[in-house]
Amino acid sequence: MAAGLPGGSAVSAPTRETQRETAFQAVPETAFRSAARHWPTGVAVLTVRWAGLEHAKTVSSFATLSLDPPLIGVAVSRRSPLTAAVRAAGRFTVAVLGEHQAALARRFATPGAGRAPGGFTDLPVLDAPTGGPVPAGATAWFDARLHAELPVGDHLLLVGEALAVGEGTGRPLLHHAARYRQLGPELPPTVLPPTELRPTELPPTDPPAQGVGA
Repeated sequence: MAAGLPGGSAVSAPTRETQRETAFQAVPETAFRSAARHWPTGVAVLTVRWAGLEHAKTVSSFATLSLDPPLIGVAVSRRSPLTAAVRAAGRFTVAVLGEHQAALARRFATPGAGRAPGGFTDLPVLDAPTGGPVPAGATAWFDARLHAELPVGDHLLLVGEALAVGEGTGRPLLHHAARYRQLGPELPPTVLPPTELRPTELPPTDPPAQGVGA
């Protein structure tokens, strides 16, 4: 219900929903980080070659966003020199690391590794079509043109349109609870006992994942 103010326009009285939202306290960063540790991710290296320098950074916040057009997204700290390099180059490459590349992931996860002059001198590297370095042995890579950049808090979401992709072999490197890990064996299909399900929830096998790449 709107309430009138002298000399002003009508304003809406706070609803129960808005009162409930304002009652929440800000989530502490430590609590947020602790909860996020439970979310397992793959591990990738974001690279770009610009002005004679190779920039690289280990990232876990990578995702495929769209099939048409083929879009990928990766979040990078606004303070990373890599963001300025990607913006200037207008392109970037993402290499999905294999389980044998944990040492490489640690190298480019080190603070300050966003600018890595000479970081690939002792590593076998392939050149993506746009010139971005791809560590040999990566399980997959995406070479992209910068499509958009979106500020998200203290990070920048880089959205790229894939111009070329490639695949390797082997299993991916995983990250969970602040540790690098290997992919475990596939779980057999399971069905919960009928007494625990409604009639519409009786899949014969595990339901397919939803989203791009499923």
